[in-house]
Amino acid sequence: MTYHIRKAEKSDMPAVLDLIHELAVFEKEPDAVEVTLEDLENDGFGDHKQFECFVAEVDQSIKAIALVYFRYSTWKGKVLHLEDLIVSEAARGHGLGTALLDTVIQYGHQLGVKRINWEVLDWNTPAIEFYENKGADVKRDWNVVHLDEQGIKNYMSNI
Repeated sequence: MTYHIRKAEKSDMPAVLDLIHELAVFEKEPDAVEVTLEDLENDGFGDHKQFECFVAEVDQSIKAIALVYFRYSTWKGKVLHLEDLIVSEAARGHGLGTALLDTVIQYGHQLGVKRINWEVLDWNTPAIEFYENKGADVKRDWNVVHLDEQGIKNYMSNI
């Protein structure tokens, strides 16, 4: 399979959103996606850019993405967070995930970040093995903590 990796363009966001929905189905949360096409276009290409996205194209069709943004670590300093690396199920096993991860690592290295981090579901054994084979340290002793929109509202009503 011949592919091309590049930075995403605003016109790519419908395909990016499709892959986000595909990931939600894979992660058994098909109704959890709240982000809209307008959100992706504004947040990725507006005046206050919130993320960078890389895409993998096969025959001018986007088959995989990696979406990253900056965080700040009180221990390390500037950190790059890989929010999602998504490869369409039909395109897995052809090197797209490796090529995108390589691109993210190169991007972070060029920017001088002190760490690149991301999460992986504990039941996604193929992804865990993929990341460990690339040298990543999967932290099994940490828990991810989220406060969703309703949780924020509930919290605010108690302060």
